[in-house]
Amino acid sequence: MLKTIVFDQLKQAMKNKDVLAKGVLTLVKSALDSAEKEKGAELTPQEEIAVINREIKQTNQSLEGAKQADRPDLIEKEEAKLVILKSFLPKQLTEEEISAELQAAGITSGMNMGDAMKIAKPLLDGKADGATISKVVKTLIS
Repeated sequence: MLKTIVFDQLKQAMKNKDVLAKGVLTLVKSALDSAEKEKGAELTPQEEIAVINREIKQTNQSLEGAKQADRPDLIEKEEAKLVILKSFLPKQLTEEEISAELQAAGITSGMNMGDAMKIAKPLLDGKADGATISKVVKTLIS
């Protein structure tokens, strides 16, 4: 379970006095705990990955804001946070691998974007981020 891994790494970060890792891991642990409490049962691996992806998305938004504000200190912090968060995800597929899987699933040129995404999202959930999936789908259907 991802929750156990996060907890173990959190304990290690506290021992090492790694403030950034401790903060990120505490955030992840509380997000996992609240999602579990909301569901009323233990999370599945897919649900855990969804929680991590949500945290990554929020961090990317913070990173964009820091870049627009030209704050190198915040940019560095958010990038370090992303590295820690992405370490909990399974290996991400490349655009070529995504394209091959989507073509095998029947996504072809001339297809409606919404219909194509309905096929792509469940197929690649946790294996690639939504922006990359969307980009590849647009290329395939055009």
